[in-house]
Amino acid sequence: MQKPTIIILSVFSLFGIALAGLSIATVQYGTIEKPRLGSFPIPQARLVSQTHPAWEIKPDGDVKPLPAYLEKSLEWLAQAQAENGGWGAGLHSMQNVRDPKSVQIDPATTAYVAMALLRAGNTLNTGPYSQQLVKATNCLLQIVNDAPQNHMNITTVTGTQPQQKLGQNIDVAMTVQYFARLMPYIQDDQVLSDRVGNAMDFCIQRLQGTQMADGSWNAAGWAPVLNSAMANNALELSEQVGRKVDIDALEKSRQYQSDNVRSDDAGGVATDKAAGIQLYALASAQRATANDAKVVKEAMVESESPASAAPVLEEVVVVMEKKGYSKKEAKRMASSYISNQKAGEMLQRDDVLSGFGNNGGEEFLSYMMTSESLVATDDKEWNNWHKRMEGLFEKIQNPDGSWSGHHCITSPVFCTAAVIMTLGADRDALVLKAEKKKPVKQ
Repeated sequence: MQKPTIIILSVFSLFGIALAGLSIATVQYGTIEKPRLGSFPIPQARLVSQTHPAWEIKPDGDVKPLPAYLEKSLEWLAQAQAENGGWGAGLHSMQNVRDPKSVQIDPATTAYVAMALLRAGNTLNTGPYSQQLVKATNCLLQIVNDAPQNHMNITTVTGTQPQQKLGQNIDVAMTVQYFARLMPYIQDDQVLSDRVGNAMDFCIQRLQGTQMADGSWNAAGWAPVLNSAMANNALELSEQVGRKVDIDALEKSRQYQSDNVRSDDAGGVATDKAAGIQLYALASAQRATANDAKVVKEAMVESESPASAAPVLEEVVVVMEKKGYSKKEAKRMASSYISNQKAGEMLQRDDVLSGFGNNGGEEFLSYMMTSESLVATDDKEWNNWHKRMEGLFEKIQNPDGSWSGHHCITSPVFCTAAVIMTLGADRDALVLKAEKKKPVKQ
């Protein structure tokens, strides 16, 4: 059998242009040079280049087994793929159209399904759906190559369900996330990883250029806090795989999400950018603060702070200052930690988990973010959460193996990808950090 091939596109960020009409200080977009296409076999080796971060793929015994009912779901997604390698969620104006072959593809949904296939154990050359992943990767690289100039998005397609409900540049955030998650599996091929990395850099520039002054991404979505969470994830994952990310932009993003869950005694949840739904704000805050929370959690254990006592902001700040962080950085991280803890507690409540009242794509996306946060922080609640989600999804699965939303994002393609991502959150490759970055006092 002939080895699968993948078309790789060269992408470069050259200059920035301000876009009128958006209330942001600076907007920078990249331009792409004339496409240069190349074709080559995907290598079989799994050697990790010394110029990239080292990665660890968890053995099967260290991850939750995927429930058997997902086999039908993965097969359904494979059959739903378009000839050009993409998937679509359909238009917001035509939410009743749920046949995946009757809608136009969009980058956000394509990237989301590709991430789900990765979590299900497929790579570009291994797994039952490797060919689908190759086609999806080609599709996304082509979309980035053809991205319109001086624009916030990477596609001219408008009015999609993800765009209307999450935000107009959700396509950029989701595409970056997929490429970042793909990186550990292609590090043995310098040419391929460089091409994907260049595409990431182009998208990262667009993401950072559209960030609002308060650290959010608010591009006219119904629940833009979810869009902001996806952008935050994109920047975090990009940093982890060694791409250049504006740290100030990332920290502002984390602070914005943390502030949506009050870390003081008053408590409270800001839902003005979450369509009034606590679930969306809490899950977004929990996910965006997970990395900071893990660092603080480890510091608290090392300082032998009482595990049973509810953490107090000032006490956590002291602990982090003793670890060498500046007061400003210690306060931000302490706020993230306490917000993460409070969000986790509130997300155990049935009235919060019900979200809008029935499941739409936004609910499924929120469930995924909680899964990722629990895994990232090594939270013991992950076992119970996974069992709870596994039982919930089994009850509401469609006969063909998919899931559908009952409001807003109704797309079975988007919702099915979200379910797989939720149940496979512990299956991402882990970066092996040889040495931790030392904090610098200011």
